[in-house]
Formats: sequence, structure tokens, C-alpha cells
Amino acid sequence: MAQTPPFARFEWLIAWRYIRAKRAEGGVSTMTWISLIGITLAVFALIATLAIRSGFRAEFVDTILGSNAHVTVYEQTPIAGTDQFTRIISDYAALTDRISQVPGVTRAAPLVRQQVMANRGTQNAGVEVYGITEADLRTVPRIVTPEDSTGSLDDFATGIAIGSGVARELGVAVGDRIKLISPNGVRTAMGTSPRVNVYPVVYIFTAGRYDIDKTRVYMPLDQAQTFFNREGVADEIEVMVADPDDVENIMPEILNASGDYAYLWSWRDSAGAFLRALTVEDNVMFVLLSILVLIASMNIISGLIMLVKNKGRDIGILRT
Repeated sequence: MAQTPPFARFEWLIAWRYIRAKRAEGGVSTMTWISLIGITLAVFALIATLAIRSGFRAEFVDTILGSNAHVTVYEQTPIAGTDQFTRIISDYAALTDRISQVPGVTRAAPLVRQQVMANRGTQNAGVEVYGITEADLRTVPRIVTPEDSTGSLDDFATGIAIGSGVARELGVAVGDRIKLISPNGVRTAMGTSPRVNVYPVVYIFTAGRYDIDKTRVYMPLDQAQTFFNREGVADEIEVMVADPDDVENIMPEILNASGDYAYLWSWRDSAGAFLRALTVEDNVMFVLLSILVLIASMNIISGLIMLVKNKGRDIGILRT
């Protein structure tokens, strides 16, 4: 016996017949269209919200990772004959080489990192100095390609690079000279006296984060070692990895390569409060969007129930 093929002309005629509502069924048709528009808006809100959230998280994480280490390696080595420890890394070159060979690590750079006071005229600002080589500085994305910059890193060997917030606080531009004042300066018979040096500003950058632009100063590593009494040593090792989101799986290997007295600090540790805020935001968005979709779904269900009840006789005839 011959059977009607799927989507035959007869089925299209029935579908078209019931899509066109009669005057008596106008309320059902109106409810159907309202439900359709409601679910469309709910889906649009869902997609738009998820897109905004994803873009916000990507931009936020990029501002963190674009100018900060993914993992920072410190050492806490015991001082022989005492119960004290030192955080100075004496064999930083060998340690840097071992860390660089860990799979997933893209860069490891020694740093001298200290806090000092910057001064120009009557203006003062507390800044954090990062002593780093020019080659390593050129691998920091938000410094090499910032939102805005003046000057050039080609002259970094003869001066310092500062954030735009530091420049604004001190009122300086490229070519001006500023004083850096360290309380741990020259050691004399009378104790340690503050050290004051003057450095020309060769590069001003805007990394896009207020806390970085307002406090960050980069200085050539050899000059920082001299200025902070760190000749031949470093304070920490800055490590960049290929996949920052998977940093927890790489950290054990980095720790093994760093030795017995090393300990690590990842970008998730430093930005933990911000990441927890993003998690809370995700949970709130999920609840709100679920309620929105549920409301739209109830409109669809109510419309379908009304339509089926109104078409009860026609459905019975079609089944017969």
C-alpha cells in the first residue's frame, strides 16, 4: 500500500491551514506570537550576556598577564650558622636556565625588585623598581605594545621606563630626569645611609591597569643591582608559560627545577580576589538567565496548551 512521503503537499496544506488563525482563534495566535518573541529575546539576552562576560574576562585577564609574571620563583635559603634565612638568589643564571627548560615555560627572567621614592622638584611618588634586562623587557606584551607610549625602548640601557601614572604624579616627560631614593643605600661605619641617584626617563608606557601605571618603574638589571646592593644576585625569577590558565599543572615541574629552598607565587594567587569576584558574577548571571529562560518557556508552554485545547476536535478528526 502506498504511503504519503514526509513533507508531502497534503501535510503542507494542513500546516498552512492551522498557522492561519481564524477570528475566533485570534487570542491563541496572539499568545503564540508573544511567546515566540519572548523566547527570542531570552535567547538574545543569553547570548549577549555570555559574549559580554567572556570579553570582559578575556580583557581583564589580559591586563593582569600582559605585564605581570605568570609564576614568580623566590628562594628562602638558610644562612649558615644562624637560624635566619635570606631571599637573595645568588645563582640566578643557572636557576633561570633550569626553569627555561621546563616544558610549557616560554620565558624565565631574573629580576631585582625593590620599592623606593621617586622625586622631581617638589613632587614625590612611591614606586616599585623592576631591574630587568632589555631583552627580557621586550617580551612583556603590555610594555612593548601598550595602550599608549612615548619615547623608545631602544634607549633603555641609558635610562629608565616609567608608567604614565608615575609620570603624571611627578610631572615629567621623556627626556626629563628624576631622582630615585632608596633607604637601603651605602653602607658606612655609621650605618646605612640612603642612596640617591638621578636617571633620565627614556620611555613612558600605559599598560592599562591603574596600579601598574601609577607605581611601575623599569631599570636595567646591572644598574638595579648596583643601586640596591645586589651585585651578582637577584631577588626573584619571573616566569611566563604558554597556557596561563593551566599554570597549576606546570608549577610542580617548575618547583622541582627550582631546588629545595624555592617557593612559587602564581598569577592566580595575586589576582585571587578578582577571580573570585568573576566566579560570583558568573553564578549570579546563571541564576538570572535561568529565570528569564524559564519565564519565556512558560509562555511557550501555556500557548501550546491553549492551542491544543482549542484544536481538540480537529485533532480528533485528523487522528480518525
